Amino acid sequence: MTQIPGTGNRVLVPCSAGQDLVRIVQINEEIKSIVAVAFKINIMALNAIFLAKRAGTTALGFGVLSNELRVFSQDLKTAMGGLGGAIHKAVTEVSVLLQDQRVLRLLQEAERLSGGNARVREAVLARQEKLESHKANLAQQRRQLKLVLGNVAQLVELGGVLAKSAKIEAAYGQAFSFALSQVSGEFDGVVEEIRLSLSHLNKSGFFARGRSQ
Repeated sequence: MTQIPGTGNRVLVPCSAGQDLVRIVQINEEIKSIVAVAFKINIMALNAIFLAKRAGTTALGFGVLSNELRVFSQDLKTAMGGLGGAIHKAVTEVSVLLQDQRVLRLLQEAERLSGGNARVREAVLARQEKLESHKANLAQQRRQLKLVLGNVAQLVELGGVLAKSAKIEAAYGQAFSFALSQVSGEFDGVVEEIRLSLSHLNKSGFFARGRSQ
């Protein structure tokens, strides 16, 4: 049995689905943190573009890369929005699964008390069928989330390449090279921060459960 955080009172739910719900909440928190970092990159990129304009022709390459990093931040925000939508569907599926499990336990108890009544038995079998269907749907949601995470990881690798290229271009900024290098170093740092969040997401027990099923 698992207690769902944030409910105020102790709410006990079946362990497997209950743990899934807790893990989904944790995944959603990581998504929020990545969206916040994407917003940070967008602001940083705008500042970098302004700095590159001040540096003039010596920072043309840096300016182009800064603009690409701004596009990256917007693409990342969109991708995380898609991941958030998939998480919402998973929450719905787990909630339905929990309801099915509760109803099934009640029906099984009713069947026991009725001495194996045929109609109650029929209701038990029907609920078990629904339960298996929702389990299959949840497994599909796991696979979809994992696929979206893979796409986000590829996008973040592109961001990493852009950040490292910006560091190289910063060296050609002459009088502005120090300021440009500081900005490019910050880009590299926040991209690494996103990588770390994605690593936490991929290690979630929510996906480990999917592999073991």
